[in-house]
Amino acid sequence: MKIVLTPDWFLGKDVIIDVFSFIVLFLFFILSFKNYRLDRNKKSFFLGLGFGLISLAQLATIMTKLILYSDTTIVRQIGQAIITYNVIQSVDIFYYLGFFFYQFFTLLGLYIIYKLPLEKEHKKDFFLTLFFITVVSVMSKDLTYLFRLTSLILLLFITRNYYVVYTLNKSKKTLLLVLAFGILAASQVMFILASPGSLIAVVANIWELISYIILLTLIIRIIHHHGTKKKQNGYNIRYLGNSPGKGRKH
Repeated sequence: MKIVLTPDWFLGKDVIIDVFSFIVLFLFFILSFKNYRLDRNKKSFFLGLGFGLISLAQLATIMTKLILYSDTTIVRQIGQAIITYNVIQSVDIFYYLGFFFYQFFTLLGLYIIYKLPLEKEHKKDFFLTLFFITVVSVMSKDLTYLFRLTSLILLLFITRNYYVVYTLNKSKKTLLLVLAFGILAASQVMFILASPGSLIAVVANIWELISYIILLTLIIRIIHHHGTKKKQNGYNIRYLGNSPGKGRKH
């Protein structure tokens, strides 16, 4: 039996939100790598990697939910006997793998974004973190709140890091990023408090949608300001790093 937090009347609508989130994250991934190709800034590379991993996570949950929400029971009549096949039993492995990859890629992507403005870490620290992320993703199969709690902690750290960057560069783009991650963190609190079929889960999904709308606004501002021409400083998304420069108001 699969437990779904979303109420029946909201089924499908949450998938639409996931699709929108995937598109925004993938756009951010493309934007970051275009910037990396122009200036070879490693921070742009890792920023793109972080958002790319989270976009893969969204794609994994979209595919999993589409199967989960579909009609999984086939009834056939053979002579006088009625044989019912519960197809969901045959796709349990896909179900668990789908949500595992959703949780794993989300946590790994958030961790990379969290480390981006910080000092360089040792490789052993990364592999240790990778181990804990894997353990959390596996255990969250039965303890979903563990994944949400870990996401919340990472998002709070990310929000705090980029707020510090904002205090240095006073960039409106950085402020949008702080708001997006802060609202996304709040949605994780709601998911932790939500029970199956509760309205809190719906509100949490809507808050996630708001955070990705803010990220889309940030993407539009970056593209609008710098246009489509390749410039020496790329799309100038270095305000996400630890050397943001002062006085950028755009």
